[in-house]
Amino acid sequence: MGYEPTEDELVHLRRAVALAAEALDGGDEPFGTVLVSASGEVLFEDRNRTAGGDQTRHPEFEVARWAAANLAPEERAAAVVYTSGEHCPMCSAAHGWVGLGRIVYVHSSAQVGAWRAALGVPSSPVNAIPIQDVVPGIRVDGPVPALEAEVHELHVRACS
Repeated sequence: MGYEPTEDELVHLRRAVALAAEALDGGDEPFGTVLVSASGEVLFEDRNRTAGGDQTRHPEFEVARWAAANLAPEERAAAVVYTSGEHCPMCSAAHGWVGLGRIVYVHSSAQVGAWRAALGVPSSPVNAIPIQDVVPGIRVDGPVPALEAEVHELHVRACS
């Protein structure tokens, strides 16, 4: 079971996965995110930047901060966030507070937790809470089976 994205959505999701790979190559955990306007324009993108010790440098959080500073509330609500992994509770809350629109993710927080457990890696210090439990009413689509294997491999590499 999962979400079947359109071809246009796949372009943005593939970019999010490429950003996750960049993050891994840069010594960070493999997460990447792309913010897209209602008209399909890429507005902002980022990758995980936690290797320096600041565990709040998630790309989803950076997207929310950028949107708050650069977009009107109605533009934020119409935008879509494409991301390699489901938001953590911190990023979900930032997304909700800023009023961003729909989220499409490749893998869920539960999936990455199971992958880490299977690899014998300690779980995250923060509970995995589904986005809708943090931001009720938000539209969230995922996981995307077509890209899961690629992202799973990034997480395997990250845990090795």
